[in-house]
Amino acid sequence: MDKQHTLKSPVTISGVGLHTGKFTTITFKPAPPHHGFQFQRIDIDGKPIILADVDNVVDTARGTSLEQNGARVSTTEHALGALVGLELDNILIELDGPEVPIMDGSSWPFIQALEKAGRVEQDAEREYYVLKENLTYEDPVKKVEMLAVPQDEYRITVMVDYNSDLLGTQHASMYNIREFKEQISPCRTFVFLHELEALLKHNLIKGGDLNNAIVMVDKPISDESMQHLRKVFNNQSVEVKGRGVLNNTQLHFYNEPARHKLLDIVGDLALIGVPLKAHILAARPGHAGNVSFAKKIKELIKKERSRKPAFHYDLNKEPLYNIHDIMGMLPHRQPFLLIDKIMELTSDSVVGVKNVTMNEDFFKGHFPGNPVMPGVLLIEAMAQTGGILVLSTVPDPENYITLFMKIDNVKFKQKVIPGDTVVFNLKLLSPIRRGICHMSGIAYVKGKAVMEAEMMAQIVKVKNISKPMAITA
Repeated sequence: MDKQHTLKSPVTISGVGLHTGKFTTITFKPAPPHHGFQFQRIDIDGKPIILADVDNVVDTARGTSLEQNGARVSTTEHALGALVGLELDNILIELDGPEVPIMDGSSWPFIQALEKAGRVEQDAEREYYVLKENLTYEDPVKKVEMLAVPQDEYRITVMVDYNSDLLGTQHASMYNIREFKEQISPCRTFVFLHELEALLKHNLIKGGDLNNAIVMVDKPISDESMQHLRKVFNNQSVEVKGRGVLNNTQLHFYNEPARHKLLDIVGDLALIGVPLKAHILAARPGHAGNVSFAKKIKELIKKERSRKPAFHYDLNKEPLYNIHDIMGMLPHRQPFLLIDKIMELTSDSVVGVKNVTMNEDFFKGHFPGNPVMPGVLLIEAMAQTGGILVLSTVPDPENYITLFMKIDNVKFKQKVIPGDTVVFNLKLLSPIRRGICHMSGIAYVKGKAVMEAEMMAQIVKVKNISKPMAITA
């Protein structure tokens, strides 16, 4: 199993926010296991925390913005992409402004800073989400299509098509997250010149300049427009020769725009909160689609984690206690002895088995035409299994009985019928003290949960226990 990682020491980086134009200092700090990624606005009273969670996304217009506890942080994707790309798990990200600095428009400056800080292993297992089935997302209006398929690595394939002769259709792939640093993180954000002109007219991208984005020129530009751009950027050397890239910026890769879209996916899917093992295929992705897809993945994770895991047990192995051993410990007898075997017994857990047959007395009157084991008897059988656990703590269990004190959170999930073999798996919720046992248990049939409950019981020493008693365990 992989371990979680954080930074060895804090590291600071500063720059201008692309959209706000505000100069911001950002500090990445080590954080404890299971902390995840959290932003903190240290320039606001109370220094509110903003969890890097997809449920906190409030805006995806030309960047991903998060808001929580009355505070907002914008353009989070490039910094988060760097954290995921270096396989870091627990980081506190302090900012003294509203927006993560744009730097050169890529994740590379964050990668460089984080590597200087160093990476340290933590004493906690890394919990991946391993996709088990295909998951799809589609936005017909924006023509966005996304698909996640099972894969034993974190792999991403991207296709972009901007209906432009200049860019055409581009593809980019990352076969595993270890490729992110060299192949993906240096790829800069990009914008078409006609989009740039519209943004400037609306007083947006206040922090934009020719050093933090690739400006694609797919149409001829007039002398008047060129003079306007030189004035906006306060740079008289702004030029473009024919169609291409403003100021003839040298691309890092022939498909740098597609690779940057892949970078954005890594940063946006970091908001799921766990590292992934899946292959993400995306056609014409953007922040809105990335976030919507991240929400679908997170919802799938929540559903899977809410399900009780299957419990498979080898019922052919030799039992620890057979029916005669059980009768030597429990005072119950037929027809009220409801456990046939004890398969495992430790200091804090027990596994018992009940073979349900048509010969059970209760089937004569409990839906005889459609026999179902009464739920109260499932509880009783679970209690008898737990009774073995608590009675194992005394040297003379034959001189004790087990009394219920409390039953909570009982849930019946599936009926139990003749022919079923019920496996009861109980675990202590707290250490046994003064003969009081607090347990949680799940009953399984064919590996699926059929009933669960929490129960508290106490063992009581009884003289002359062989006499009939009106006490139920």
